[in-house]
Amino acid sequence: MLLRVVAGSRFGTGIQKEVLRAAVPRVRQERHSSTAEGSLKKTALYEFHRAQGGKMVEFAGWSMPVQYKDSHIASHLHTRQHCSIFDVSHMLQSKVHGKDRVKFIESLIVGDVAELKDNQGTLSLFTNEKGGIMDDLIVTKTSLGYLYVVSNAGCADKDSAHMQAKLKQFKAAGHDAELEFLDYSLIALQGPEMARVLQAGVSDDLRKLTFMTSTMATVFGIADCRVTRCGYTGEDGVEISVPSQHAVQLTETLLKDSAVKMSGLGARDSLRLEAGLCLYGNDINEGTTPVEASLVWTIGKRRRKALDFPGASIVVQQIKEKTRRKRVGLVSTGPPVRQHTPILSPGGRVIGEVTSGCPSPCLKQNVAMGYVEAEFSKLGTPIKVEVRKKVVDAVVSKMPFFPTRYYSGK
Repeated sequence: MLLRVVAGSRFGTGIQKEVLRAAVPRVRQERHSSTAEGSLKKTALYEFHRAQGGKMVEFAGWSMPVQYKDSHIASHLHTRQHCSIFDVSHMLQSKVHGKDRVKFIESLIVGDVAELKDNQGTLSLFTNEKGGIMDDLIVTKTSLGYLYVVSNAGCADKDSAHMQAKLKQFKAAGHDAELEFLDYSLIALQGPEMARVLQAGVSDDLRKLTFMTSTMATVFGIADCRVTRCGYTGEDGVEISVPSQHAVQLTETLLKDSAVKMSGLGARDSLRLEAGLCLYGNDINEGTTPVEASLVWTIGKRRRKALDFPGASIVVQQIKEKTRRKRVGLVSTGPPVRQHTPILSPGGRVIGEVTSGCPSPCLKQNVAMGYVEAEFSKLGTPIKVEVRKKVVDAVVSKMPFFPTRYYSGK
């Protein structure tokens, strides 16, 4: 019912501009000159996006679609009701080989990869020696003798350099590991109709592929695809790593189903915010620890005890003693809040800052996340935010704001 109320309402027409304003500051609309075109990287779907009416913007050095002919809000709601395709080929995909591959990746991240079952993945964090978050990533322990790693486009150069430098040290110490960076496309199919749509093109029973598990498959006749049940929308979904020469073919085949539409960065941002998911560079960065970011659950218990990840002594001490600030969810009244909006105590003192915010297309209210002093982080705490020099009411709220629908096999 919430999904139907927004479209076509007065709120719906105003929200379109506000949600795009919230998403677009992190991207820069492309000037279609030969100089601009030549300086941006392009995915294998670039020309396809243009032909489909994609509005192209600069994001992390790539030319990417922020939206298509449908409005941002229509794309957002379509994903929640049916399913959408997102081109996420700009993300960094890599493999870690060698008998010491788990030891190597665990020397860089907070997760317990050793405890994963074959073809199971986990969200983890690269940390620095001060416990700051260098990036978030997904690591999958495949049954084929390698780890499959996906990290953020905005950190691709930093991540690859970091991994290569650490690998050199690791090998110099006599360990066996190798890195391989993949030149594959990555297509995300997200939404409640995903399984029905994709099942028509794979032989394996998708009911056996649960959230954060992965398999190699032939998808609609395209061999050598890796299908991972995950995503960035809060919906049931998959990310399909596909040979780039077949990316357009796969996308066109998926679009033959009337339930499937293309979607862009704008909808992806509002979907992930409703789901309470962090955006690197906004909500987490090298000045933020996993404890401050409310991401302690990503740290393996064995890793905490062993104190063997970068910054472990600082992070584990914070777990024991708590931190002075914490990432929280916010719901506010009045005009929407955006990144850098000041968060105030009931008495008007600045106690933090919003890191992401937009009007929720599904909930028809303003949602945001940000950091506040720890004493104000309890759910239900009334606070205030300063929007356009006006102080409006807000409340610390549970995330996700909109219920997630990850597939657990039940």
